[in-house]
Amino acid sequence: MHGTQTIPVGRVRDGALDLLKWLALLSMVLDHLRYVGLNLDGLYVPGRLAFPWFCLAIAANLHRARNSPVMGQWRYLGWLLLFSVISEVPYRLFIDDADTLNVLPTLALGLLIARGWQQKALFDRGLALIATTIAVVFSTQLMFGFFGVLLPLAMLLVFRRPWYFSVLPCVVCVAANQWQVLLASGSPVALAGLATCLIAPILGLVLLRHAKNASPPAMRRWAYALYPAHFLLLLALRHSLA
Repeated sequence: MHGTQTIPVGRVRDGALDLLKWLALLSMVLDHLRYVGLNLDGLYVPGRLAFPWFCLAIAANLHRARNSPVMGQWRYLGWLLLFSVISEVPYRLFIDDADTLNVLPTLALGLLIARGWQQKALFDRGLALIATTIAVVFSTQLMFGFFGVLLPLAMLLVFRRPWYFSVLPCVVCVAANQWQVLLASGSPVALAGLATCLIAPILGLVLLRHAKNASPPAMRRWAYALYPAHFLLLLALRHSLA
C-alpha cells in the first residue's frame, strides 16, 4: 500500500498477524471436517480462506523480517520442511484418495521463491530458481499446483504498493484453486467457493491492516504440530462416527 496506507509491520508482536494465522487454521479445520463422514459440503466455502491466508502470513513474516538477520528465515523454512515430512502420513491416513502431497511442501517452495525475490542475493535467487523448477516439474504432485507456489510471492508484492496490486494475488489464488472445475460444476457451493478464492487475499490484507489492536494467543513454533495433529484428531472423530 502507498505511504500511510502501508500495512502495519514492525519488530513487535503483530496481533493482526497472529489473528490471521488462527483464522487460517480454523478455516483449514472446517474444510477438513467435510471428510469425517457427515454432510458438510458447505464447509468447502470457508475452507477456501485457509491456503491464501497461510500464504499471506508467510509474506507478512518475510516483510517484517526484511531487514533482520536471515537465520530466523532459515529456521522458518526448516520447520516447514520438517513438518512436511511428519505430516505426510497423517495426511494420507485421513485423506484416503489424496493425489497430492500435503500443503506444507507448497508453502516451503513458495517461501523460497518469495524470499529469493526479496533478498536478491545470488544464493537466494538460485534457491528460488530451483524451487520454481521443482514447482513446474512436480506441479501435479503439489497441493494447489504451480500457482499455489507463486501465491506467497504474489502476496509479498502487494506490500508497499498501491491498492490495485491486490488484484494480483486474487487472480493467482483463483488459478491455484482449479477454477475451471469449480466453474464447470456450477453448483452453489462451487461458485461460492470460487468467489471466496477471489476475495480471500483482499480479506486477509484488510484484516492485517485493521485488526492491529487484536491480541490473540501468539502462534509460535508449537503451532506447526497442529497440522499433523488435526488430521489424527479428525481421523479419530471419523472412526467414532462410523
